[in-house]
Amino acid sequence: MYKTNFSGPTPKIRLMQLVRGTATICALALAVGCSIAPGVCLYAQNTGLTRITVDDGSGAALAGAHVRNSSGQLLGSTGANGSLKVRCSTPCSLEISAPGFASRNVLVTGERTVRLKPADTSEEVTVTAYLAPLGELESPASTRVLSHQALNETAAVTLDGKLGQIPGVHLFRRTSSLVANPTSQGISLRGLGSTSASRTLVTENGVPLNDPIGDWIHWEEVPELSIHSVELVRGGASDLYGSSAIGGVINIIPVRPTADYFQLRSSYGNEGTFDDAFLASAKRGPWGLLAAGGLLGTDGYIQIAPFQRGPIDTASNVHSRNALLLADHDRGPLRLFARISGLNESRHNGTFYQRNATRLVRYSTGADWENARGTALSLLLYGSSERYRQTFSSISNAPTAAYPDCFSECSETPAKLTRTSDNELGGEFHWSQTFGSGLLLMAGADTHDVRVWDKEQLFLGNAGLTNLHDHQRDSAPWGELMWNRGAWTAVASGRMDWFQNYDAHQVQWTGSAWVPAATQPLPHSERLFDPRLGVSRRLFGRWAVSASAFRAFRFPTPSELYRTIRVGNELIKANSNLKSERATGWETGIATAQSWGSIRASYFLTQVNRPITSYTINPDSSPILRMRENLGQIESRGVSLDFELTPLHWLAVDGGYQYAHAVVSRGTQDYNKWIPEVPRNMGTLNVRAYKPSLGVLSLQARISGHMFDDDANHYVLSGFYRLDAYASHQFGSRFDVFVSGENLTNRQIEVGKIPETRLGQPRVARIGFQIRLGDMAK
Repeated sequence: MYKTNFSGPTPKIRLMQLVRGTATICALALAVGCSIAPGVCLYAQNTGLTRITVDDGSGAALAGAHVRNSSGQLLGSTGANGSLKVRCSTPCSLEISAPGFASRNVLVTGERTVRLKPADTSEEVTVTAYLAPLGELESPASTRVLSHQALNETAAVTLDGKLGQIPGVHLFRRTSSLVANPTSQGISLRGLGSTSASRTLVTENGVPLNDPIGDWIHWEEVPELSIHSVELVRGGASDLYGSSAIGGVINIIPVRPTADYFQLRSSYGNEGTFDDAFLASAKRGPWGLLAAGGLLGTDGYIQIAPFQRGPIDTASNVHSRNALLLADHDRGPLRLFARISGLNESRHNGTFYQRNATRLVRYSTGADWENARGTALSLLLYGSSERYRQTFSSISNAPTAAYPDCFSECSETPAKLTRTSDNELGGEFHWSQTFGSGLLLMAGADTHDVRVWDKEQLFLGNAGLTNLHDHQRDSAPWGELMWNRGAWTAVASGRMDWFQNYDAHQVQWTGSAWVPAATQPLPHSERLFDPRLGVSRRLFGRWAVSASAFRAFRFPTPSELYRTIRVGNELIKANSNLKSERATGWETGIATAQSWGSIRASYFLTQVNRPITSYTINPDSSPILRMRENLGQIESRGVSLDFELTPLHWLAVDGGYQYAHAVVSRGTQDYNKWIPEVPRNMGTLNVRAYKPSLGVLSLQARISGHMFDDDANHYVLSGFYRLDAYASHQFGSRFDVFVSGENLTNRQIEVGKIPETRLGQPRVARIGFQIRLGDMAK
């Protein structure tokens, strides 16, 4: 059981401890940065102004072109004469971009003129679910990319909060990962909803990050400064990625060690919210080394609404630490790499007894090779080891002798302690070959193996000890054919999965010995084929129409099959007879890319057969009793709109809107009811302004319609509007100061109502600084 000290440090002492801790990590990070890459400590003493002149290819000056360093920091925009003086330690890598033109990465050793080509003639690409580069107008799928700049210049602290800039991205129960129970950190795309498990796959450079136990996401796992960008693909992608990719795929693109570079970022705000992170990299010939890590957390707040709080309610919070080390060797056609990362976090989930802790180590290694004849090979091996603890409790609303006037959350009794561990191993092999200039053939195979051990100690009712072991494996070959000719692009792909759930057994402690449980889990296997077809057609150079259709799936997790969990006053029972979810869908869209920006509109439809849901058995019991079931069919159909505009050279606007009619479309239970935790209407608007003399100001607005917290649609969660802001000012070329505010209007956002009303994050303001030494080449 967790040890608890009721007489914790005072806020003043806690602040002093945090300041000392921040100073310590800053000193250690700077020492690590200088030891790994001593060159970066010299760069700060060897900087100068360099003039960059940009023209449009015909020799005419190009005003308003953006100049960024290799870490994504905007250094300024060219004036009417097309020139700009920037401060960098030569030689330095710069990215030059302008609306309507293809961006260029150049290595600057002195004064230089850079010529940009019109976007229509560029080879600019975006990575999509097809695992191959496609132009924005050539992609049949709906994609969005959050750049390094968009991730850094936003008010949100965590990655799940930063993803909120994209319309249609929806967290289960609207709750930030800073205060959410890990078993409720699912993510939804295309209005498909989620339970504790996600119907969206999250990967980092191909390695799946969905938790092997319950398919939830550890959003604090990846060090924030190690993220270069995030790519999001909507719609089923199981044809290439396998299980969980029903709503789409979110792929994190990491920073690579390509130069001597060091970065330190630190901030602190109310609710005891802190964020300290560092990154250091070194490059010596073909060898590269990168280290990153940080501390992230908050003292949190009480989620129960004030009018329903009781004496047992405490603040929900998290304190986490993450780190990674990456080494690679990149020479000629071959790149080798090895990576190890770790997460250690602890959480308080709203009462004295409800706690959990996670320790996770993840490792991977691989190789990429390609030649001049269009042949490419890729091998990836990965694994993870996790230790997870969680305590559950029973909550009573009956008055007690100590609190005779209590009417809610009056007393709490320990109910269960779980200790869960897992080992995960996986491997992927990809081969691709180009034929001429318009045909690409890809093929590959992968396997994913998970072993889970779950130890549970019950304190109420049938008190006792139980141990469970489970083994899951998924193996699959896949293939893809991409054809491009003139204005046409067509893609066909397919995957055959063989899923096995076996070697599961459960034992119970009788007081003197372990004996097999009366009912043992039965082995289960499935073979599934998932194809995908897509086509796009360019029109008039700057327009395109597209269409695609797919099948996708998600296997039940060990948690859904065997673990009974409790969240608040809800008891969700497992079901060992669950089968995989099967999805069929299609979408069609129209897109344009103009000199002032891009717009894409899509109509989509996805039907999920045998969806795994938490079906309410008894809404009046205490706790409220639910059970996981494969129920009928759910369906989500609607429209989405995305736009990225640059009306002025110093102003950028992006965002979008999603309407999703998401209901139970088949079955005897809850027919035509809304899918829980899915609003019909969602919209985002992000505005960013930059002036070299003033700095950066960005606003992030998010609006959502009402939704239901339960499958029977009895509990309505009101719609909300939220406004965040971020502002920074640069002093010289190496030092920034920034401020940010989340939920500036301090709206009370409802995130749950079963059975008490729970509220989302109140207003949180932070102030911080950032130091950069050297330039990270892309």
